[in-house]
Amino acid sequence: MVNSDILKQITARIDSYRDEMIKMQMDLIAIPALGPESGGDGENEKAAFIVEYLKNNGFNDIREFNAPDERVSPGVRPNVIAKVPGKRRKVTVWLLTHMDIVPPGELNLWHGDPYRGYVKDGKIYGRGAEDNQQDLVASLFAARSFIDEGITPESSIGLGFVSDEETGSAKGLGYLIENHGDLFKKSDIIVVPDFGNDEGSAIEVAEKSILWLRFRTAGKQCHASRPALGRNAFAAASHLVVALKKLSTVFDDTNPIYYPPESTFEPTKKEANIPNINTIPGDDVFYLDCRVLPSYNLNDIVATIRSTADDIAKRFDVAIEITPIQRIQAPPPTPSDAPVVGALQEAIRDIYGVDASAVGIGGGTVAAYFRKKGIPVAVWSRLCEMAHQPNEYCRIDNMIRNAQIFAYLCLRK
Repeated sequence: MVNSDILKQITARIDSYRDEMIKMQMDLIAIPALGPESGGDGENEKAAFIVEYLKNNGFNDIREFNAPDERVSPGVRPNVIAKVPGKRRKVTVWLLTHMDIVPPGELNLWHGDPYRGYVKDGKIYGRGAEDNQQDLVASLFAARSFIDEGITPESSIGLGFVSDEETGSAKGLGYLIENHGDLFKKSDIIVVPDFGNDEGSAIEVAEKSILWLRFRTAGKQCHASRPALGRNAFAAASHLVVALKKLSTVFDDTNPIYYPPESTFEPTKKEANIPNINTIPGDDVFYLDCRVLPSYNLNDIVATIRSTADDIAKRFDVAIEITPIQRIQAPPPTPSDAPVVGALQEAIRDIYGVDASAVGIGGGTVAAYFRKKGIPVAVWSRLCEMAHQPNEYCRIDNMIRNAQIFAYLCLRK
């Protein structure tokens, strides 16, 4: 139950932030926060910007937890926690977003500079605008509304701004859970706003297992006019890509709670081999992205892939090395009747007039780290599903009204 008068006061305050929220989005878009795997130097500049903003806007409880990482020039990956005390100190409503982004990809597909945001037709364009800055900004202004109105929320508010979500979270929430796990309790209401649909009707409670693999095929380089003198690593790797398609027929279970309902096995990144046309490559590297239903053990997936690769290696007289890049066996799902799910359903119904239901997804989120510890968590946002796409954008109204959803959660008695 929520006090309707206080809710009106808080939602009106959030409405008044519109221009400030847009400006913050523009400022964040201009600070690329790429992990070292993506050729970047981490999230430190963006974290410093957020911390400074929090300090200047009435947040008094701000802590930084830095994960060591020698691959970035500061030597650490930052994780920022800010809290606003509530009437019930034993329950915290956590809103956990990530600071890092993915690279823009092919620049010729963008209508402008991906790191120079702009507003058009009620949308904010720029890399990171939706993933995850829409709800990073929304969560911050939801908490700020209580400070500015002088209202104590029913539950304490916890804001988490973490690193490394796009490349595995080992330096982000994974680091926090491992080294500062006492931050989070099973009694807390934890929301990760990093998945959703255009209606806001999907609350993610389950994820597929994730398996990212690197395949390096080693053959023998030679002149393309004398192929018998070499062993074509690219040709062997290409046959392996095709052979791996059979995985979907071997591991063919379906579960309608997930979208898509089946496991997927997709070749993705391809590294350059030789720079010229008239040489047969002796070395080739590609990657496979597997999203696997939890009913399967990843050990069985890996064993089948290894057997398939061995067959190709023998056929083409090459060596195939398989290296795991990310491997996460999906933990048990959040129960669909968990308090966080019910709280979100109530808030979504009252703010958006939409009935939301629990679903499973193929993408991985940081929620998996909570579920491994037996902590209920829900992943929800209303968004346009523009993550990782050229000309990424977020709808301004989604950013504002999602902030009102988050504030609603903090007002529930």
